[in-house]
Amino acid sequence: MSLREEEDADAGHLWAGVLMALRHAAAALVLLALLAAGPGRGEPDRAGRRGPGSQKRQSRSSEARPGRCSYTFIVPQQRLQGALCVSTAAGGADAGGANRSEAAALRRELRQQQQQLEQLRGGLDAQLQELRRDSSSVNARITQLYTQLLHDTISKKDQVLEQQRLETLLLNTSTQVLQLSARYTELEQKYEVLSSLVRNQSVQLTRSAPVQQPAEPQSDSMQPVEEVSDIQRDQSPALPQRDPPTTTPSPPTDHPFISYPPTKTPGPWRDCQHVLESGERASGIYLLRPRNANRLLQAWCEAGWTVIQRRQDGSVNFFRTWDQYKQGFGNLDGEYWLGLEHLYWLTAQAQYRLRVALEDWQGRQVFAEYDSFHLEPESDWYRLRLGRYHGNAGDSLSWHNNKAFTTLDRDKDAYTGNCAHYQKGGWWYHMCAHSNLNGVWYRGGHYRSRYQDGVYWAEFHGGSYSLKRAAMMIKPI
Repeated sequence: MSLREEEDADAGHLWAGVLMALRHAAAALVLLALLAAGPGRGEPDRAGRRGPGSQKRQSRSSEARPGRCSYTFIVPQQRLQGALCVSTAAGGADAGGANRSEAAALRRELRQQQQQLEQLRGGLDAQLQELRRDSSSVNARITQLYTQLLHDTISKKDQVLEQQRLETLLLNTSTQVLQLSARYTELEQKYEVLSSLVRNQSVQLTRSAPVQQPAEPQSDSMQPVEEVSDIQRDQSPALPQRDPPTTTPSPPTDHPFISYPPTKTPGPWRDCQHVLESGERASGIYLLRPRNANRLLQAWCEAGWTVIQRRQDGSVNFFRTWDQYKQGFGNLDGEYWLGLEHLYWLTAQAQYRLRVALEDWQGRQVFAEYDSFHLEPESDWYRLRLGRYHGNAGDSLSWHNNKAFTTLDRDKDAYTGNCAHYQKGGWWYHMCAHSNLNGVWYRGGHYRSRYQDGVYWAEFHGGSYSLKRAAMMIKPI
């Protein structure tokens, strides 16, 4: 029931009570009039004469039995309980006085009832006014709430439309980037063909020249292999994996695949720990071939650690596709990603531990180590397997343990959207990240962005702080 209906119901009950009181008052007035008129009908006038019918009435009264009285019943609209006895005896002075006192009492009661009615009417008017004021304030509040709800609904709808527009723009931009990458790959392949022709001519010129000293025996690294690392020594996007051009082997000083600093032994080695055990202590680029893997790859070695990822100046774009993260990209002497497939074969040959070295823009250096680290094969989306943490950087990688790798074109995270689109990189995203070392490299530390897409480690300065340097490296246990 609404407030207006409750007001009408209360007013109806009050008016019903007023009408009932008025009916009682009318009945009392009729009774008073009858009582006042009854005793004067048989009395003689002041001259001692009687009226024409006085003898008949007297005779009738004389015929009546003494000690009995006649009763007159007055039935008003409202039923009265009891009977009213009116005496018809002449000269009843006592009866007239009693009737007058009863009439006076009824008048007093009537005045009291009228006063009560006036009081009730005044209280009713005051309550009605108060109810009207409360109703007006409630209606105004309801109107205000409805207006606010309508405004919030329109704002949320506009935000959803803007988000959809931005997501569509991001997808279109990503498609254009992929198209440009494919175009660059095509041009790079043409460049490789031309370079192969130049190398072949150089080899032919070398063979035609007189030999002044015997050539050194070639190492096993010159044997044909299935694949090689696609990490380049420039800052261009990475290329899809492809077989090396078939050319005539050249002397060890002009290797067809890679270029690395002079070493005491030609290699290749299983990993950088094997390099260190072989007596090579200088940090640099070395040729590796994991055990049970017919593939060669290049990596930066540093005191027995195999560097698998490095960020330091923002010279390489890490917002890449699945195939690029699989094969690796970047500059081995700068920023680069070793490649998920290479990481799988490296960590499959032995038990490895992981070290993450971080540095902020104030020069503070911290680290996080995990006592075990390996990846599952591509059929399981290079799922991350981590051990226990220790270090002083805080643990921001265990939250990603047992998670599949996600890129902009391969969504394997637990979020409803693609975390790679928001984090601008490739990582073992969950919902989405506590660490994002493959994100956007922002200069200066704290950055402004709609999403947390910087190079961050949440336990070290939080997600809105982009680190100056970050490196991931592995070493056998």
